[in-house]
Amino acid sequence: MAKQGRASWRQLPRNVWAVSLTSFFMDISSEMVLNILPLFLSNVLGIKTNLIGLIEGIAEATASILKVFSGWLSDKVGGRKWLAVAGYGISALAKPFFYIANSWGLIAAVRWADRVGKGVRTAPRDALVADSIRPEQRGFAFGFHRAADTGGAVLGL
Repeated sequence: MAKQGRASWRQLPRNVWAVSLTSFFMDISSEMVLNILPLFLSNVLGIKTNLIGLIEGIAEATASILKVFSGWLSDKVGGRKWLAVAGYGISALAKPFFYIANSWGLIAAVRWADRVGKGVRTAPRDALVADSIRPEQRGFAFGFHRAADTGGAVLGL
């Protein structure tokens, strides 16, 4: 059996680099906001913890449900990149509205919009990574992407 060459980050296709860097910067911005959001809701706006949980639960459920549909759509139309870009765009456009949010309803709407973006982008983004790399390097490509994503989350703390 011939020995396979080691995977290198230099060999990763442009698509893998693009989604990895985008995930890195998106997670920096997300963690900056989401770490203090419950404190803002409870200490500044006086929102009860059960309502904070409801806001977060609806937002995360929305993202989870949309992943199924966006994955199906990306398979059906074969357009993975535009769905991933649209999802990242929705999240990026939503985040600045946290700055002007002065009620729990507006914060819930912004949080929901951010998670809609996540739901739209996740499955097509992962399929785009898989489609962009040779089968023997998929593990490395996904590991690289996850490392960039996690690195962004750590820096956003």
